[in-house]
Amino acid sequence: MRSMTVLLPTLLLLPAFPAAGQRMPTDDPVIKRIWDEGMTDRSQVAALAQVLTDSIGPRLSGSPGYDAAVDWLMARYQQWGIAARKERYGTWRGWKRGYSHLDLVAPRQRTLEGLILAWSPGTAGPVEGGVVLAPDVADQAAFQAWLPAAKGKFVLMSLAEPTCRPDENWERLARPESVERMKSQRDLARRAWSARIRRLGDGAIAAMEDAGAVGVLTSLWSAGWGVNKVFNAATRRVPMLDLSCEDYGLVFRLAERSQGPRLRLDARAEELGDRPMFNVVGELKGTTLPDEYVLLSAHLDSWDGASGATDNGTGTVMMLEAMRLLKAAYPNPKRTILVGHWGGEEQGLIGSRAFAEDNPKVVDGLQASFNQDNGTWRIEYIRMMGLTGAGAHFGRWLAQLPAEIEGLIDLDLPGEPERGGSDHMSFLCAGAPAFRLQSNYPDYRQYTWHTNRDTYDKLIVDDLKNNATLAAMLAYLASEDPARVPRDRRVLPPGPNGQPASWPACHTARRASPTR
Repeated sequence: MRSMTVLLPTLLLLPAFPAAGQRMPTDDPVIKRIWDEGMTDRSQVAALAQVLTDSIGPRLSGSPGYDAAVDWLMARYQQWGIAARKERYGTWRGWKRGYSHLDLVAPRQRTLEGLILAWSPGTAGPVEGGVVLAPDVADQAAFQAWLPAAKGKFVLMSLAEPTCRPDENWERLARPESVERMKSQRDLARRAWSARIRRLGDGAIAAMEDAGAVGVLTSLWSAGWGVNKVFNAATRRVPMLDLSCEDYGLVFRLAERSQGPRLRLDARAEELGDRPMFNVVGELKGTTLPDEYVLLSAHLDSWDGASGATDNGTGTVMMLEAMRLLKAAYPNPKRTILVGHWGGEEQGLIGSRAFAEDNPKVVDGLQASFNQDNGTWRIEYIRMMGLTGAGAHFGRWLAQLPAEIEGLIDLDLPGEPERGGSDHMSFLCAGAPAFRLQSNYPDYRQYTWHTNRDTYDKLIVDDLKNNATLAAMLAYLASEDPARVPRDRRVLPPGPNGQPASWPACHTARRASPTR
């Protein structure tokens, strides 16, 4: 929730900013050069994003795809004459995805849309088996008695959705009583299924593996046409797969009605052992205040259900292109400008936390950090994160931007610090001025965040050009600002329990995979 949203025209009424109705002219030569390089045909965002998402593809921590992306970034920075380094922060479980091929072979034949989850085992050639639902048992004794039924079977662990039409489609086209009936029945079924799974206990999947199950099938629908959330496997010895909403529903109904479904799976995956993990850090050294820093950042890693295009290929390319623009238009900054391409964000902000732990000088000297981690649309919202003096600086910076870029940006003053979020939290927790450059969130959250549809075609190239240009301009203006962004914090409103809220705490980076 926004505690107080203030549009920029309102901000201009504040004493710290230019008078109402006036704008600082955008005739700054550096701003002009950034614009000419970033918003014209000279922009490289489309080409960079295509290579990153199509050719390199997903960048799961510990995978060859992540390593390839690191090497690609290093090569780009070298090509542009920007100093860059790989900073090792730990290790992660190495894994390489192969192909996944899943077929329904009875009672009819159909190739299914299924994909093994991250870090899942594969198969040693095709395996075939029947299908059973996770059992509806009263207690652990009954579950143990059921386990022999899992031998040689694929076990369905998710509830099938009653409809794979988004609610919006129902609400727009169906009769109101039909919508109400569907939602009511769905809610009852979800509650019953959740209770059913809880009764199996925490070790249910491992017990099914021990009993001889040949695979575990799940489906986590994202409530949009053709979209599933795709995460990691909970199995250790047999494959665990995500099936599309439609295909999972098909297999579930056949099994539920005892119509004899059989599946054949051929899925390849390779365990690679623990592999080193790196951040990529680029740098334009400050000429006047080299020990004060402006930090551009985005996480490089992704899930691998698709191509990691909007989470977070867009952020990666945005900050990569911003550094290219700065090198072209502002190669000798007043303050040092850094870019951080973080690893392990999806496992808990690991790369950025490790960088903050290993580089306290940067945290102490941080003038401002600008992080981006959600989607492809234009940047439209920046929260001041509870830092009471930050708004005056943003007001001055935005007032110097072309109206085509800043005109749709809302500032949240003074805002509140987030409790989760993305890599800016690794610095904000220490009180450093760290901000998220945020695009439209609901569309991203439903259709591309951690989904099987997060691919290059979802990018809006014009908006990606806009965002990269904005990041470069903000970095320039923050670098040149004669004053430091203050770290004064607002008094936070009470939490749900009525007790005073505290500032988010910094957490130690987890630099290795959990023990398996």
